[in-house]
Amino acid sequence: MNATSLAIPDVIVFEPKVFGDDRGFFFESFNQKAFEEAVGRSVTFVQDNHSRSVKGVLRGLHYQIQQPQGKLVRVTVGEVFDVAVDLRKSSPTFGKWVGLHLTAENKKQLWIPEGFAHGFVVLSESAEFLYKTTDYWAPEHERSLAWNDTTVGIDWPFGEAPSLSAKDQKAVVFEDAEVFA
Repeated sequence: MNATSLAIPDVIVFEPKVFGDDRGFFFESFNQKAFEEAVGRSVTFVQDNHSRSVKGVLRGLHYQIQQPQGKLVRVTVGEVFDVAVDLRKSSPTFGKWVGLHLTAENKKQLWIPEGFAHGFVVLSESAEFLYKTTDYWAPEHERSLAWNDTTVGIDWPFGEAPSLSAKDQKAVVFEDAEVFA
């Protein structure tokens, strides 16, 4: 498995070695030792989540201000554009974002550490999205950063307004967001 840091070095893309032939394919989707070597610390995952969404759905940008979650995400059906926004005030990349196309075909996974807002938009007719988290979901601590915040300025790869949940329609702009130390 190859691990490569993105423009925000703590966000890492993992690309598995895929073995395939006319019968199908095989790849190791997770290896604790290789993962921890790449991220440089011990990580324990406590929850796995699986979502299915249709084209144009944008989920996020979510984070938990307490009980923050690191997330290892991947797509098993379809294609999404996945985004992480650095909300760590002490970070040199505070307020910056990185994005990556995750597809069932490219089998890439993205590590988004604690202290980041995370979201994705579905670009295919539908997509199934899997992610591991380092802490449990705590709805009382969950926050949403506006997907279209002009300060962060995410360059989303779509032309029409996305479909948002009621919660995400109420998301706050960057200057009003609770952030990490």
